[in-house]
Amino acid sequence: MTATVSPNNLTFTPLSPDLRLKDILKTLPKECFQKDMRKAWTSVLTNILMVGLGYVSIAIAPWFLLPIAWIFTGTALTGFFVIAHDCGHRSFAKQRWVNDWVGHLFMLPLLYPFHSWRLLHNKHHDYTNKMDVDNAWQPFRPELYASLPKTIQLAYQGMRGRLWWLASIVHWAIMHFDPSRVDAKDQNKIRLSVAVVIGFAAIAFPVLFVTLGVSGFIKFWLMPWLVYHFWMSTFTLVHHTAPDIAFQEPEQWNAAKAQLTGTVHCDYPMWVERLCHHINVHIPHHLSTSIPSYNLRAAHQSLRENWGPYLYECRFSWPLMKAITDQCHLYHPTECYQSFQAYKRQTLS
Repeated sequence: MTATVSPNNLTFTPLSPDLRLKDILKTLPKECFQKDMRKAWTSVLTNILMVGLGYVSIAIAPWFLLPIAWIFTGTALTGFFVIAHDCGHRSFAKQRWVNDWVGHLFMLPLLYPFHSWRLLHNKHHDYTNKMDVDNAWQPFRPELYASLPKTIQLAYQGMRGRLWWLASIVHWAIMHFDPSRVDAKDQNKIRLSVAVVIGFAAIAFPVLFVTLGVSGFIKFWLMPWLVYHFWMSTFTLVHHTAPDIAFQEPEQWNAAKAQLTGTVHCDYPMWVERLCHHINVHIPHHLSTSIPSYNLRAAHQSLRENWGPYLYECRFSWPLMKAITDQCHLYHPTECYQSFQAYKRQTLS
C-alpha cells in the first residue's frame, strides 16, 4: 500500500541492501526519459504568459487584492525556476547551449546564477541525505550546534522553525555567489553566471527605481520574489524532511535507499502544481534527473505500481509544516531528528 498517511506514523518495508538505482530505473517506462520539445517549449510559452498575466494583475489590482496578485506572480516565477532546473539537469533540450541559454534567462528575474546553482544542486543529487556531504537542508549535529555563537544558533532555530520560508534567501546569498564552493575547473562558469546576474540587476533595478520609484520596486519585484522564495524554501524542505526520514552516516549511506525512500512526494493545490511544472512529484526526479518535468507524473505512477510500499507521500498542509518545523531540528543517529526542546532538556539534565 502506498504511504499516504501523516508523516508521523509512516513505516517503510525494509529494502534489500543490494538494491541499486539501476534496478529501480529498469522498471520505469522508457517514454519517461524521452524529451518532447513541443511540450518543453509549450511550458516555456505558457509560463511566460502566466508571469505576464501576474504582472498585469499587479499593475491593475486595487491595494486589497495585491497580495493575491503577488502570490500568483511569485508562484508563476517559481515555474521559471523549474524550467531552468530542467535546463540545469540537461533534461530540457538535447543541446547543451540551449539548456545554458534558457537556464540563464529564466533565472535572471530571480537573481540566481545559473551555473552556480546547477553545480551545487548536482552535488545534492549525488549525495541525497548523506550526512556531512549533502548541501540541502542537512541538519546540524548537536555538537556543531553547541559550538556556534548564540546569534548563529538563533538564526538556525528560525530557519528550522517558523521562519523556514526565509531559508532559501539565506541559502541563495551564502552559497551561490562564491566560486570557491566548486572545483577549480568550474569556477569560471560560476563567475560568468554571477556576472550575468549582476549585469541584469545593474540595469533592471535602476530602471525600476527611476520609472516606478521605491514603491514600484517593492510592488513589482520584491514582493513576488519573496513569494518565490517562500515556495523554494517550502518545496526544498518538504522534498527531504520528515520526522521519520533519516539522514544517513556516510558509511551507512545507500544511494538507492536515499533516493527512493528519503525523497517525499507532496501534493499541493493543483494551481500550484501546474504553475510550478509538477516539481513536487519529486521521487522519480531523484531517481533520475534526466526525466523531464512533464514526464514526472507518468514516472511516479509507474513507481506506485512497482515500488508502492516504499514511497513517502503526503499532502501540503499546516499540520505537515508544523510537524516538520516542530521536530526536525538537529541530527539524531537513531531517531532521525532531535527537536530543540529535546536537546535543551538533554543538556540541562
